[in-house]
Amino acid sequence: MTKLTGQQIAGEALDGWVLLLGGLHTRIRTGNFATGLSVVDAIGAAAEEMDHHPDLDLRYTHVDVRLTSHDERGVTERDVRLARTISRIAADTGVELESGSVSRMELALDTPSHGRILPFWAAVLAMKDQAEAGVDDEVRDPYDALPAVWFQKSGSEEPRQRWHLDVWVDPEQVQPRIDAALAAGGTLVDDEGAPSFWVLADPEGNRVCLCTWQERG
Repeated sequence: MTKLTGQQIAGEALDGWVLLLGGLHTRIRTGNFATGLSVVDAIGAAAEEMDHHPDLDLRYTHVDVRLTSHDERGVTERDVRLARTISRIAADTGVELESGSVSRMELALDTPSHGRILPFWAAVLAMKDQAEAGVDDEVRDPYDALPAVWFQKSGSEEPRQRWHLDVWVDPEQVQPRIDAALAAGGTLVDDEGAPSFWVLADPEGNRVCLCTWQERG
């Protein structure tokens, strides 16, 4: 299996699913815990049969699903097939999938020398660096409970931005979030990276990037 591009995944027209940070995501609106548990059981049985297993987060009113192929560090045909199966399970159960409210967050630390500080953050957060996977500027929680931290190359001039958030969303959700942020007193700092990312700032100048899969390698 080879990793699919964002455009290839979009071409699959998976209603209710969105590509965020190397995984397919959906939120299944179950309405109550018992229905959610039955959906999880059905997904588990299908995953065992297909020998490909999702990450599931069961909550009282919904189930969050993430599909990724760890050996390829991204989405493959296996994930697309399982996504279609999960969509059928949801339809048979009478519940809906949606991706508009789903997002993933990672933390970015600007630094002129990430090699000097990465070991500290890996240690204090009990995270693992991704050097074995060929990525030398990122640490990840091995249990995927905490946001990943990546180190963005910056200059050394002071003062400079240190930390900022990268919030990955469905492309259709970008403009509504920008509109809400501006209405809340924020500013659009930079949209030159669109449609890959937009930079916004709160009224005190703290920055955040809204990110999508679009126009990325």
